[in-house]
Amino acid sequence: MEALFLLIALAALFGVVAYPAMRRRRLRQEGRQGLVQAVDPGAGYGFVPAEQLDVRLPGPDRELVEALEEAQRTQDWEPVARMLALTGDEYELRWQRVQSLAGAAAMELARAREQARDAGAEGPADVVSFSKERAAVQQDARWLRQWRAQQPNDHGGAQVYAQFLVFQALAEPGSADHRIILEEARNVAQDAAQLAPADPTPHLTELHIARRLNYREADFASLWDTVRRLAPDHMGAHLAALPYWSAKSMGSKEQADGFARAAAAHAAEGSLLAALPLFAAYDHLPEVNMVRGLYESEEISHAIEAAEYAVDQVDDDHPVRPHVLHLLVWFLVRAERYGEAMEALAAVDGHVGAVPWVDEGDPAATYAAYRALAVAGWESTGGARASQT
Repeated sequence: MEALFLLIALAALFGVVAYPAMRRRRLRQEGRQGLVQAVDPGAGYGFVPAEQLDVRLPGPDRELVEALEEAQRTQDWEPVARMLALTGDEYELRWQRVQSLAGAAAMELARAREQARDAGAEGPADVVSFSKERAAVQQDARWLRQWRAQQPNDHGGAQVYAQFLVFQALAEPGSADHRIILEEARNVAQDAAQLAPADPTPHLTELHIARRLNYREADFASLWDTVRRLAPDHMGAHLAALPYWSAKSMGSKEQADGFARAAAAHAAEGSLLAALPLFAAYDHLPEVNMVRGLYESEEISHAIEAAEYAVDQVDDDHPVRPHVLHLLVWFLVRAERYGEAMEALAAVDGHVGAVPWVDEGDPAATYAAYRALAVAGWESTGGARASQT
């Protein structure tokens, strides 16, 4: 689920025949453009135009956006520190906000370094500015570095900085410093855990680190026991742990399915964990679909229905609910369940920073194409007319 980290492999769009990879990508891109042009998804449905879709977050979080924009504009860490402190022990929301702040800082620093290279500057991006006026507007994520340096005992700053280091390592997986950065991220995460022993958030960061540092199964199980003790029904924690058991990492499809089903079976009422098998199914789809009717299969149908049940059981403002709704849209469109897809779209439209859209180079275009398919399918089956009677 790299998607939950901003970079989360989408298979060929509705393919039942294997094409060479480059041809699949070209046809997929052309198909998206044609679909979006053929169907105006905003007409009569109130959907956000494709060019206005927000790729930063899976769903709305006005407090986060306002604090982050102020921090980036002024390079002052205090707005985001206050916002995160006020999040308190809402641990699902806290996890998502830590992810978003760290990702925003990583992208900001990468953009500053790129601008410095384009300008022919030498040295790190944070020493490019030569005047007080320029320094005041230079956006290079110094707010996060200063937050960590000036407030070393602030567990919020430590949490964000640990996740930021993970993103830094992911940005250059082949570099000589990759493992060193991950080990430093683990050290900072463990510092954060000591500063706030009841908060599971830094342990979730270590779950991601564990997969990339190839933790032994016993060591991962020990870490997972800690997470479960602190937050047994934390959906974000389960999403972070699931990839370790997948065939793409240290496990297999059977192990991932077993982990997801066990979590769903033991979930408390009002938990999103019933949706976890849908994420496990997504993680193990074939790269090229050779099976007609795959998305109407019993396994996929049961996972979809469980996910729909899960989103109905939680409050509309549950911070992880949009993640489930976005994945539901993807599966429902492929299963040609257009009416249900339209319902999910109505609940989540406007933000696209989630699985599966972030698996693509252009999340907004991918989302808009699926939305157009849902609208076209809904109208072709008479759904629009039926809803008006």
